[in-house]
Amino acid sequence: MKYTLEIDIALPIDRVIELFDNPHNLKKWQPDLISFETISGAPGEEGTESRLLYRMGNKEIAMTETITVRQLPEQFSGVYETDNVWNLVDNSFIALSENQTRWIVKNEFKCSGFVKLMMMLMPGTFKKQSNRYMQQFKEFAETQVG
Repeated sequence: MKYTLEIDIALPIDRVIELFDNPHNLKKWQPDLISFETISGAPGEEGTESRLLYRMGNKEIAMTETITVRQLPEQFSGVYETDNVWNLVDNSFIALSENQTRWIVKNEFKCSGFVKLMMMLMPGTFKKQSNRYMQQFKEFAETQVG
């Protein structure tokens, strides 16, 4: 399954990148995130692997992030893997004006087992979650001072 989402953020592109690129901000716009730790490599750099732990309902889901492309603002891509799920996320940022930035996210999912069945029965669930995180980032970013 593949889909693309976009959202406009009322901030200059440099500020959006500064907020997006700081791993300490993740919990501020991904409230389901319990922890984020680098496993190998330098944080934020291509080839770096990190472990993310999320709370989804009453379950904890661990996933591995591998950064595949880091050329901000044009592209920041990573592969996210957990049981039965492989997800490529390709982020790009475009300056629309001095104080307006468009964030574009392309997602590709490959699933197996029960997750594949769930994706077939409820295809909008993945897109809805991605859209929620984008909206939460926009709200977080636009309320930051400095």
